[in-house]
Amino acid sequence: MKKLPAVPNSGAFLGNGNHCTHFWLFVHVSIIDDIPYNNRMKRFEVEVKSLLGSKTEADRLRERLLTMGAKTLGKHSQRNHYFVVPEDHAKLQGAIIPFLDEQSGKLLRKILSDGTKISLRTRQADSKVLLVAKASVGDDTSANGISRIEIEAPVNKTLNELDAILLSAGASYEAKWSREREEYELGNLRISIDKNAGYGYLAEFEKQVVNEGDTAKAKGRILRLMSEVGAEELPQERLERMFAFYNSHWKEYYGTERVFVIE
Repeated sequence: MKKLPAVPNSGAFLGNGNHCTHFWLFVHVSIIDDIPYNNRMKRFEVEVKSLLGSKTEADRLRERLLTMGAKTLGKHSQRNHYFVVPEDHAKLQGAIIPFLDEQSGKLLRKILSDGTKISLRTRQADSKVLLVAKASVGDDTSANGISRIEIEAPVNKTLNELDAILLSAGASYEAKWSREREEYELGNLRISIDKNAGYGYLAEFEKQVVNEGDTAKAKGRILRLMSEVGAEELPQERLERMFAFYNSHWKEYYGTERVFVIE
Protein backbone atom coordinates (compact mmCIF):
# COMPACT_ATOMS: atom_id res chain seq x y z
CA MET A 1 0.00 0.00 0.00
CA LYS A 2 1.30 3.41 -0.95
CA LYS A 3 2.24 5.51 2.05
CA LEU A 4 1.16 9.13 1.89
CA PRO A 5 3.73 11.91 2.32
CA ALA A 6 4.24 13.81 5.52
CA VAL A 7 3.56 17.52 5.70
CA PRO A 8 6.73 19.58 5.08
CA ASN A 9 8.33 20.98 8.19
CA SER A 10 7.34 24.61 7.82
CA GLY A 11 6.50 27.49 10.14
CA ALA A 12 3.11 29.07 10.64
CA PHE A 13 1.83 32.03 8.66
CA LEU A 14 3.16 35.35 9.91
CA GLY A 15 2.15 38.83 8.67
CA ASN A 16 2.33 40.88 5.48
CA GLY A 17 -0.10 38.72 3.54
CA ASN A 18 2.62 36.12 2.86
CA HIS A 19 1.52 32.69 3.89
CA CYS A 20 2.49 29.07 3.72
CA THR A 21 1.25 27.32 0.59
CA HIS A 22 1.25 23.81 2.06
CA PHE A 23 -2.17 22.26 2.62
CA TRP A 24 -3.36 19.82 5.24
CA LEU A 25 -6.01 17.30 4.39
CA PHE A 26 -8.15 15.34 6.78
CA VAL A 27 -10.71 12.76 5.78
CA HIS A 28 -14.24 12.55 7.19
CA VAL A 29 -16.29 9.35 6.89
CA SER A 30 -19.58 9.14 8.81
CA ILE A 31 -21.59 5.99 9.42
CA ILE A 32 -25.03 7.46 10.05
CA ASP A 33 -27.67 5.72 12.14
CA ASP A 34 -30.97 5.34 10.25
CA ILE A 35 -32.92 7.41 12.76
CA PRO A 36 -35.08 10.42 11.78
CA TYR A 37 -33.51 13.61 13.14
CA ASN A 38 -36.30 14.53 15.56
CA ASN A 39 -36.34 10.98 16.96
CA ARG A 40 -32.61 10.62 17.48
CA MET A 41 -31.57 9.43 20.89
CA LYS A 42 -28.27 10.16 22.57
CA ARG A 43 -25.47 9.61 20.07
CA PHE A 44 -21.75 9.12 20.58
CA GLU A 45 -19.43 10.40 17.88
CA VAL A 46 -16.16 8.57 17.26
CA GLU A 47 -13.91 10.65 15.06
CA VAL A 48 -10.33 10.18 13.83
CA LYS A 49 -8.45 12.71 11.73
CA SER A 50 -5.76 11.91 9.19
CA LEU A 51 -3.08 14.20 7.78
CA LEU A 52 -2.56 13.40 4.09
CA GLY A 53 -0.32 16.29 3.11
CA SER A 54 -1.38 17.98 -0.14
CA LYS A 55 -4.19 18.83 -2.54
CA THR A 56 -2.75 16.22 -4.90
CA GLU A 57 -3.40 13.53 -2.29
CA ALA A 58 -6.89 14.93 -1.74
CA ASP A 59 -7.60 14.53 -5.44
CA ARG A 60 -6.27 10.98 -5.36
CA LEU A 61 -8.49 10.14 -2.42
CA ARG A 62 -11.51 11.59 -4.20
CA GLU A 63 -10.73 9.55 -7.33
CA ARG A 64 -10.33 6.40 -5.28
CA LEU A 65 -13.67 6.93 -3.57
CA LEU A 66 -15.41 7.43 -6.90
CA THR A 67 -13.70 4.32 -8.26
CA MET A 68 -15.05 2.41 -5.27
CA GLY A 69 -18.57 3.55 -6.22
CA ALA A 70 -19.03 6.54 -3.93
CA LYS A 71 -22.05 8.72 -4.67
CA THR A 72 -21.51 12.48 -4.88
CA LEU A 73 -23.84 14.29 -2.47
CA GLY A 74 -22.82 17.84 -3.32
CA LYS A 75 -20.93 20.80 -1.93
CA HIS A 76 -21.76 23.54 0.52
CA SER A 77 -20.16 26.25 2.60
CA GLN A 78 -20.09 26.39 6.39
CA ARG A 79 -19.43 28.92 9.09
CA ASN A 80 -18.80 27.61 12.61
CA HIS A 81 -18.68 29.91 15.63
CA TYR A 82 -17.18 28.39 18.80
CA PHE A 83 -18.19 29.69 22.22
CA VAL A 84 -16.75 29.62 25.72
CA VAL A 85 -19.47 27.94 27.81
CA PRO A 86 -20.64 30.13 30.70
CA GLU A 87 -20.56 28.81 34.26
CA ASP A 88 -24.28 29.45 34.67
CA HIS A 89 -25.64 26.48 32.72
CA ALA A 90 -29.19 27.14 33.92
CA LYS A 91 -29.21 30.59 32.30
CA LEU A 92 -27.85 29.11 29.07
CA GLN A 93 -30.52 26.39 29.04
CA GLY A 94 -33.25 28.92 29.73
CA ALA A 95 -32.11 31.08 26.82
CA ILE A 96 -31.70 28.43 24.11
CA ILE A 97 -33.97 25.46 24.92
CA PRO A 98 -37.21 27.30 23.93
CA PHE A 99 -35.88 27.34 20.36
CA LEU A 100 -35.06 23.60 20.23
CA ASP A 101 -37.24 20.56 19.60
CA GLU A 102 -38.08 18.48 22.69
CA GLN A 103 -35.49 15.74 22.13
CA SER A 104 -32.68 18.20 21.43
CA GLY A 105 -33.60 20.19 24.53
CA LYS A 106 -33.39 17.09 26.72
CA LEU A 107 -30.03 16.13 25.27
CA LEU A 108 -28.63 19.64 25.73
CA ARG A 109 -29.58 19.45 29.41
CA LYS A 110 -27.80 16.08 29.60
CA ILE A 111 -24.64 17.45 27.97
CA LEU A 112 -24.53 20.51 30.24
CA SER A 113 -25.27 18.58 33.43
CA ASP A 114 -23.24 15.40 32.91
CA GLY A 115 -20.72 16.14 30.14
CA THR A 116 -17.08 17.08 30.55
CA LYS A 117 -15.02 19.42 28.36
CA ILE A 118 -18.14 20.79 26.71
CA SER A 119 -17.92 22.31 23.23
CA LEU A 120 -20.63 24.76 22.14
CA ARG A 121 -20.91 26.24 18.66
CA THR A 122 -23.31 27.67 16.12
CA ARG A 123 -23.17 26.59 12.49
CA GLN A 124 -24.52 27.85 9.20
CA ALA A 125 -24.43 25.32 6.36
CA ASP A 126 -25.58 27.28 3.33
CA SER A 127 -28.97 28.58 4.59
CA LYS A 128 -29.45 26.07 7.45
CA VAL A 129 -28.59 27.23 10.99
CA LEU A 130 -27.72 24.72 13.74
CA LEU A 131 -26.82 24.68 17.40
CA VAL A 132 -24.04 22.13 17.99
CA ALA A 133 -23.15 20.93 21.49
CA LYS A 134 -20.64 18.20 22.29
CA ALA A 135 -19.09 16.67 25.39
CA SER A 136 -16.31 14.16 25.93
CA VAL A 137 -16.98 10.60 27.02
CA GLY A 138 -13.27 9.76 27.37
CA ASP A 139 -10.05 11.62 28.08
CA ASP A 140 -10.10 13.70 24.87
CA THR A 141 -11.14 17.32 24.49
CA SER A 142 -14.67 17.80 23.25
CA ALA A 143 -13.63 19.98 20.31
CA ASN A 144 -11.28 17.44 18.74
CA GLY A 145 -11.57 14.27 20.78
CA ILE A 146 -12.10 10.71 19.64
CA SER A 147 -15.30 9.84 21.58
CA ARG A 148 -18.08 12.36 22.20
CA ILE A 149 -21.77 12.77 22.77
CA GLU A 150 -23.36 15.46 20.61
CA ILE A 151 -26.41 17.19 19.22
CA GLU A 152 -26.80 19.14 15.99
CA ALA A 153 -30.17 20.86 16.36
CA PRO A 154 -31.74 23.10 13.69
CA VAL A 155 -32.83 26.52 14.94
CA ASN A 156 -35.23 28.85 13.13
CA LYS A 157 -32.92 31.86 13.50
CA THR A 158 -30.18 33.52 11.50
CA LEU A 159 -26.63 32.74 12.56
CA ASN A 160 -26.25 36.23 14.05
CA GLU A 161 -29.54 35.91 15.93
CA LEU A 162 -28.53 32.54 17.38
CA ASP A 163 -25.15 33.95 18.36
CA ALA A 164 -26.89 36.83 20.11
CA ILE A 165 -28.99 34.41 22.20
CA LEU A 166 -25.86 32.61 23.43
CA LEU A 167 -24.03 35.86 24.10
CA SER A 168 -26.99 37.16 26.12
CA ALA A 169 -26.79 34.00 28.27
CA GLY A 170 -23.17 34.65 29.21
CA ALA A 171 -21.33 32.75 26.47
CA SER A 172 -18.46 34.46 24.66
CA TYR A 173 -16.72 33.89 21.35
CA GLU A 174 -13.74 31.53 21.36
CA ALA A 175 -13.14 31.49 17.60
CA LYS A 176 -14.89 31.60 14.22
CA TRP A 177 -14.16 29.07 11.49
CA SER A 178 -15.12 28.92 7.81
CA ARG A 179 -14.89 26.08 5.31
CA GLU A 180 -16.06 24.63 2.03
CA ARG A 181 -17.26 21.01 2.18
CA GLU A 182 -17.84 18.34 -0.43
CA GLU A 183 -19.63 15.15 0.59
CA TYR A 184 -19.84 11.62 -0.76
CA GLU A 185 -21.70 8.47 0.23
CA LEU A 186 -20.31 4.96 -0.06
CA GLY A 187 -22.75 2.33 1.15
CA ASN A 188 -23.62 3.44 4.68
CA LEU A 189 -20.55 5.69 4.87
CA ARG A 190 -20.58 9.44 4.34
CA ILE A 191 -17.34 11.05 3.25
CA SER A 192 -16.65 14.78 3.40
CA ILE A 193 -13.53 16.62 2.30
CA ASP A 194 -13.20 20.14 3.66
CA LYS A 195 -11.13 23.17 2.81
CA ASN A 196 -10.80 25.09 6.07
CA ALA A 197 -9.52 28.56 6.69
CA GLY A 198 -6.18 28.21 8.49
CA TYR A 199 -5.92 24.42 8.20
CA GLY A 200 -6.26 24.13 4.43
CA TYR A 201 -7.90 20.88 3.27
CA LEU A 202 -9.64 19.26 6.22
CA ALA A 203 -11.81 16.21 6.76
CA GLU A 204 -12.44 13.46 9.30
CA PHE A 205 -13.24 9.76 9.67
CA GLU A 206 -16.34 9.56 11.84
CA LYS A 207 -18.74 6.91 13.13
CA GLN A 208 -21.77 7.57 15.28
CA VAL A 209 -23.11 4.99 17.72
CA VAL A 210 -26.00 4.95 20.18
CA ASN A 211 -24.24 3.01 22.97
CA GLU A 212 -21.13 4.34 24.69
CA GLY A 213 -19.81 0.79 24.97
CA ASP A 214 -19.56 0.60 21.18
CA THR A 215 -17.10 3.50 20.81
CA ALA A 216 -13.94 1.36 20.96
CA LYS A 217 -15.32 -1.00 18.34
CA ALA A 218 -16.27 1.98 16.18
CA LYS A 219 -12.76 3.39 16.34
CA GLY A 220 -11.35 0.01 15.32
CA ARG A 221 -13.60 -0.01 12.27
CA ILE A 222 -12.50 3.51 11.38
CA LEU A 223 -8.81 2.61 11.65
CA ARG A 224 -9.29 -0.41 9.41
CA LEU A 225 -10.93 1.80 6.81
CA MET A 226 -8.11 4.34 7.11
CA SER A 227 -5.59 1.56 6.51
CA GLU A 228 -7.45 0.57 3.35
CA VAL A 229 -7.15 4.07 1.90
CA GLY A 230 -3.57 4.62 3.10
CA ALA A 231 -4.35 7.26 5.72
CA GLU A 232 -2.61 7.54 9.09
CA GLU A 233 -4.12 8.86 12.31
CA LEU A 234 -3.10 12.41 13.18
CA PRO A 235 -1.74 12.46 16.75
CA GLN A 236 -4.15 14.17 19.12
CA GLU A 237 -1.35 16.29 20.60
CA ARG A 238 -0.51 17.84 17.24
CA LEU A 239 -4.15 18.50 16.48
CA GLU A 240 -4.52 20.30 19.79
CA ARG A 241 -1.54 22.53 18.94
CA MET A 242 -3.14 23.37 15.60
CA PHE A 243 -6.48 24.09 17.26
CA ALA A 244 -4.91 26.29 19.94
CA PHE A 245 -2.94 28.28 17.36
CA TYR A 246 -6.03 28.94 15.27
CA ASN A 247 -8.07 29.98 18.31
CA SER A 248 -5.38 32.54 19.16
CA HIS A 249 -5.19 33.90 15.59
CA TRP A 250 -8.64 33.21 14.10
CA LYS A 251 -9.27 36.82 13.09
CA GLU A 252 -6.33 36.52 10.65
CA TYR A 253 -7.80 33.43 8.94
CA TYR A 254 -11.60 33.39 9.24
CA GLY A 255 -13.15 33.74 5.79
CA THR A 256 -9.77 33.79 4.00
CA GLU A 257 -7.56 31.44 1.96
CA ARG A 258 -4.70 31.74 4.47
CA VAL A 259 -3.12 28.52 5.72
CA PHE A 260 -0.62 27.78 8.50
CA VAL A 261 1.44 24.70 9.42
CA ILE A 262 2.07 23.66 13.03
CA GLU A 263 4.30 20.64 13.67
